[in-house]
Amino acid sequence: MAWQLKATFPFFGRQRDLPPASIDQPLPGEPPPRSTEIGRRPTPEDQVKYLYRVMWVDPDLRAAIQDIRDMDRKDGRVKRIHARIGRDTIKGGLVLQQAEQSPVLGRHWAAFERRLQLNRVEKMKSDARGLVVEGNLPMQWVLDADYTLAAAVRMPADTILPNIDERGRYKDLQRAHIQFDVMTGTELAAFPLWQLLLGRFDPDNFDDLGCLGRPFLDAARTTWRKLTMTEEDLVVRRRVRAPLRLAHTLEGATPEDIAAYRSMIERDQYQITTDYYLNRKGGVQAIQGDAELDQIADVVHLLESFFAGTPLPRGLMGYSEGLARDVLEDLKRDYYDEIDSLQDTLAGIYEQGFRLQLLLHGINPDAEAFTLRFAERRTETPNQVADRALKWQALGLPRGMVWEDMGLDPSYVRERLEFERREWDPYPEPGNIGAPGQPRVSITPSNARKGESGTAISNA
Repeated sequence: MAWQLKATFPFFGRQRDLPPASIDQPLPGEPPPRSTEIGRRPTPEDQVKYLYRVMWVDPDLRAAIQDIRDMDRKDGRVKRIHARIGRDTIKGGLVLQQAEQSPVLGRHWAAFERRLQLNRVEKMKSDARGLVVEGNLPMQWVLDADYTLAAAVRMPADTILPNIDERGRYKDLQRAHIQFDVMTGTELAAFPLWQLLLGRFDPDNFDDLGCLGRPFLDAARTTWRKLTMTEEDLVVRRRVRAPLRLAHTLEGATPEDIAAYRSMIERDQYQITTDYYLNRKGGVQAIQGDAELDQIADVVHLLESFFAGTPLPRGLMGYSEGLARDVLEDLKRDYYDEIDSLQDTLAGIYEQGFRLQLLLHGINPDAEAFTLRFAERRTETPNQVADRALKWQALGLPRGMVWEDMGLDPSYVRERLEFERREWDPYPEPGNIGAPGQPRVSITPSNARKGESGTAISNA
């Protein structure tokens, strides 16, 4: 990674000393200087696709993204799925975890988070939603005049083409990704590998750098079309077959008599009519509407098939009829596992940007033990988080690690504790004579629901 930055920024490695250890750290997708790899990573079909995909973006991915965007505009269920996944993914925001608290690293992270607007819900939700809708997150790192990472711009995935050869490797690291104008087919920009990071969600082959991610609802498009078509047919069937019909019989009537009678009846059809009077043999017979309009098993089947292809269970979207509570709990846990995977993918993208920022400031990120993660893992309720934290505390884990596991920033917690100790401590004398001690936590195995251990707290 360092040699690429030297080729782009003349100051790199001269004005600011860089530890030698970072020179061997490659970027995601950057080949090592020496390796024993042989053969080709892509499948034979993908190798042919890469040959045809030289002058334009991937047509299959673009068609899928366009379909998903159209579904999001037309169907409130699809829009709600995307919105809820994005909201649940960014819940709590990003947290920097460090094995040893470094004030320098903390300051760099605070400035990085502020400049890239990672402390704003709109920005984070936009990135998460883009990763879900497009299956990819091309993130462009924008530098200012001082070579400081000033912004993280999400690029449209359906205009980005990885510059890949038939082996699934980058042809030129200075032109690793190319953006095309899909209207004219002309090249808009070429990005070196360090400048644009292509985050891929659930690609078919992660090691094949030309294998892009797929949208979350990619495989549900066909079922969605059948579902919407069937729902439209359902409405048409009700409009045509549901109303009550009347058959008027006028025996021996002339065409003029029928026309006059029809004109009279249709003129008063918006009024409540209970009696008909005829001066010749005839009658009015009621023809009932379709008595089987409630037979919608085909619609229910398509609806269940559609939600089976989405991460959200249908019970969380309001379709809870016939769904047991225990089954819904299992489906929710599976959904939360998907959210955890999405959080790890998104946090990994931001972490690569933060590592680039540290390198530009002469700090070796490999020499610092840190990681970025989202504060709240959606697989657990707040009570479960607190219960696990108390158990970690009872096992003697460091407080900082317990706070990190709860999704809290240890340095911020320490600052607040120190502030409250200065402002509100009723025992300012050394030793804090008479001050309350730490609460005692007792754990009883298999004393909670579903076989989990129970936790009890008492003052020492």
